Amino acid sequence: MEKCALYIVVPCYNEQDVLPITHEHLMSLLQRLMAAGMVSDQSRVAYVDDGSTDATWDMLEEYASDEHVCAIRLSANVGQQSALMAGLEAVVDRADVVVTIDADLQDDIEVIPQMLEHYNQGCDIVYGVRRERKTDTWFKRTTALAFYRLMRHLGVNSVYNHADYRMMSRRAVQALLRYRERNLYLRGVVSLMGFDTAHVYYDRAERAAGQSKYPLRRMAGMAVDGITSFSIRPVRMVLTLGIVFLFIALAMLAYVLIAYFTGRAVSGWASIVLSLWFIGGCVLIGLGIVGEYIGKIYIEVKDRPRYHIDQTIIK
Repeated sequence: MEKCALYIVVPCYNEQDVLPITHEHLMSLLQRLMAAGMVSDQSRVAYVDDGSTDATWDMLEEYASDEHVCAIRLSANVGQQSALMAGLEAVVDRADVVVTIDADLQDDIEVIPQMLEHYNQGCDIVYGVRRERKTDTWFKRTTALAFYRLMRHLGVNSVYNHADYRMMSRRAVQALLRYRERNLYLRGVVSLMGFDTAHVYYDRAERAAGQSKYPLRRMAGMAVDGITSFSIRPVRMVLTLGIVFLFIALAMLAYVLIAYFTGRAVSGWASIVLSLWFIGGCVLIGLGIVGEYIGKIYIEVKDRPRYHIDQTIIK
């Protein structure tokens, strides 16, 4: 069997603290894979600098003096999802198979040989899936579980405990690049493509150095993108809620008329004020949900580029 060219795509944003460790581990793995004959000597590690403001790019330029290292610099910070797409687009014509992984290496790179075995058996997509979430806080673990359940309830087919650690064949990457939306949620998009898939399981480690680039605000933003990009059920829920409120209003009207004609009407403002606040709040929530979708449409129809590449070092 002909050896495949493996490219490991690593998005980086202000990762100067962890990059030396990451680079050492990735290059050690790549050398072992090439020595074992599992991949060809055309294999590379491809770093994508997502508009870093620290010394990340300077370090990547130094690493790229090695023929087995590529470096792509984006002109501005566009977010991890778009940075991943930039890396995939840059290497798709050179790679037979691509692995995407975060720069913090909390995901276990030692399962990449297992991914390659599945690829050699005909799988186009191999998901890296965490066995458990012991390294997460209780809040993050609980909210992540709730999010995956919500996505499944909304009809979105996503892999539980899978982030963006996956292996894809060239044809899978080519298919992925045909998805042109700006509100990217790759975990959902990849599962839409329908190629043969497999899973490998691993234990996630603590971050070796630096700080997480995914605070609560960014995770919440990704959750909103995931929901609004793949399901219209929230809008339908607003419609259902409106119908329910209409029947409640009709029932209240009937009660008020009966009370008035039977002389049992009681003057009072508390119930009226509470009702107005409740219904007003629900209306605003509904408008917010619909507005979120309109905002996504507004961004998509402008069809702006997802990123601009400032500099590329690929041998």
